[in-house]
Amino acid sequence: MKRELSFSDQVARTITKTYRSTIWNPFIRAVKEYKLIEEGDRIAVCISGGKDSMLLALCMKLLERHSDFPFEVRYLSMDPGYSSQNRERLEENARLLEIPVEFFETNIFDVAFHQERYPCYLCAKMRRGHLYKEAQIRGCNKIALGHHFSDVIETTVMAMFYSSQLQAMMPKLKSTNYSGMELIRPLYCVHEEDIIRWRDKNSLSFLDCACRFTESIKNSPDGVGESKRAETKALLHELKKTNPNIEKSIFNAIHHVHLDTFPRYFSNGEEHFFTENYR
Repeated sequence: MKRELSFSDQVARTITKTYRSTIWNPFIRAVKEYKLIEEGDRIAVCISGGKDSMLLALCMKLLERHSDFPFEVRYLSMDPGYSSQNRERLEENARLLEIPVEFFETNIFDVAFHQERYPCYLCAKMRRGHLYKEAQIRGCNKIALGHHFSDVIETTVMAMFYSSQLQAMMPKLKSTNYSGMELIRPLYCVHEEDIIRWRDKNSLSFLDCACRFTESIKNSPDGVGESKRAETKALLHELKKTNPNIEKSIFNAIHHVHLDTFPRYFSNGEEHFFTENYR
């Protein structure tokens, strides 16, 4: 007799069936191409409660089950100061999708919200530090975050427009403060629009950022407020109307950097000027 699939299994099945070409295959491509997972790894999948991290959790759960080599996954969620409603919603989604999440609490939202300059940067930095620490306590050597293709593009454009830098988002990084720890981004090649389609196809409802700053953006007249990421997302949306491949071009560009065309660049924290090798 054929076993009836649970709701979680049905949702996971859409990843490898309905969205195989747009989610599962790009996920596997990133894992292999960037060598994100190795035999014996113990990986803490960091779950914020949003669509990206919840999808990542299911992808990692599937991969752990069907991988050609053994590795271990833990599911870690930090409560940075969620409202009781948001915390309950996160926990309910974890139960619904059968993800065994381990929670820990911090007061990051309170600290970041009272910073006048760069509250999102401070929040992200503090969150990452706490996640590294808690993952290491649990014997993990890597943390996996839900950043996707669209995050990579937006970060690249923001760095150029607002920080005067040609700087991208890497698929994996070694921690500078936690010895032996790495950060990986398995959804690196997955487009946000495909994640949204998967979410809506399964009638799922996840958290947004859920912080006070994000709520102020939503309540602003233009839906952007002072958020440079929201502004960049809106700009790319407009540019795609006349150039549908613009995001793909930006993604390819960060993989085809010609350093000999730049007057100055930085490598391993050291500054280099083109005159060093000019002949």
